[in-house]
Amino acid sequence: QVQLQESGGGLVQAGGSLRLSCAVSGIIVSVNGMGWYRQAPGKQREFVATITSSGTTNYRDSVEGRFTISRDNAKKTVYLQMNSLKPEDTAVYYCNAEVKRKLFTSPTDYWGQGTQVTVSS
Repeated sequence: QVQLQESGGGLVQAGGSLRLSCAVSGIIVSVNGMGWYRQAPGKQREFVATITSSGTTNYRDSVEGRFTISRDNAKKTVYLQMNSLKPEDTAVYYCNAEVKRKLFTSPTDYWGQGTQVTVSS
């Protein structure tokens, strides 16, 4: 069974930093794209950042220059370094991974359980 385990959320003051981690576990062939999404109370889940298996990254405009996504393919882990945090970054952050479980099959999307990030003003 494939699982995504997130860690690193918490409470921080505006201007502070946090680092989120998400590790993929289970018997798999490979992990393709990985990413982070977030959902604030009363709002829809939104894209934050993604990274391909070769390291190409993409960010939503509001976090560009403040957040950095990276991955360690050997550890099947994706990270999100969040700097200069703002109160509007407050949300539950979810990890996403496209996981290939068997050869000659298409990858499947998996999600973590979410980790709360709260930024106080």
